[in-house]
Order: sequence, then structure tokens, then C-alpha cells
Amino acid sequence: MKIHLNQIPSDGLHVEGSDPSAILDLHERDIQAVSDVTYSLEVGLSDGGLFATGQVGVDLELECVACLERFRYPLRVPDFACQVELTASETVDLTEPIREDILLALPPHPHCDWNGERVCQGVSYRTKSEAADAPLTGNPDAWGALDQLKLK
Repeated sequence: MKIHLNQIPSDGLHVEGSDPSAILDLHERDIQAVSDVTYSLEVGLSDGGLFATGQVGVDLELECVACLERFRYPLRVPDFACQVELTASETVDLTEPIREDILLALPPHPHCDWNGERVCQGVSYRTKSEAADAPLTGNPDAWGALDQLKLK
């Protein structure tokens, strides 16, 4: 996403649009972009640099780490912000800062039940009340052997 410096008025410029998802340079089998990268940014000039703030996002298809099923994940960076030092060029390319923020916002361990709309078949979560009501399994006196341990 390139910004032409001559088109930015003194009070700033609002830019909206999309770029192809190829700018993300994703080559992972379990992470695939299914939409273009969208942006809505306020850009301006100050002290020899260009600043941009706003929102960027992309829709992804991820693989659940628990059940290995693929699911759609709308990744949004609502507080995107960057400042780029100006050079002799008439344009500033914001592709790399946008790409970096999106990659940093990827979930480290994606789960298909991230929004509560489905139940992941790969794991079983228990609430605190369910865990408190559930009886302990195994040896009820598991700590007893440690109590008998003589360290001297």
C-alpha cells in the first residue's frame, strides 16, 4: 500500500481500500488468507516522517491445534499505528508495517471454538464448577507416599 506524499494535505488524509493477500507472504499449510487485506487509515506528515493510524484486517482459514479441522478466522488489528521516516521518494510504502502487525496478531494456538459458535471435538473443557463437583480419579492418597519420604 503506497501513499503519495504530495496528496496528503496539512490536516491529514483518510485512506480506505484493500490489497491482495499475497502481501502477507504466507506459505504455511495451516494458515491461508481467504480475503484481501483491508485497511482504513488516517495518514499525516510530521517532523520528517509519515504516520498512519487506523484498522487493518484479513479473513483467514486456520487449522485448529486440537482437532485439526479448518475454520474461518476474521483477524482485525483495530489499533494499527506506524511512523515511517521520509526519504527522497515521493511515495511511502506501508505494506511491510501492515504485514508485520497482521502476522503479530495471528493466534499462537488457533482453536476452532474461539468465538463460542462451535464445540471443538479435539478437547474437553470443564468449567470451575464442573471441576469442583467431579470426583478425583486415581489414587486418592497420592501425596501419602511423599509424606512418608525421609530426606535425612
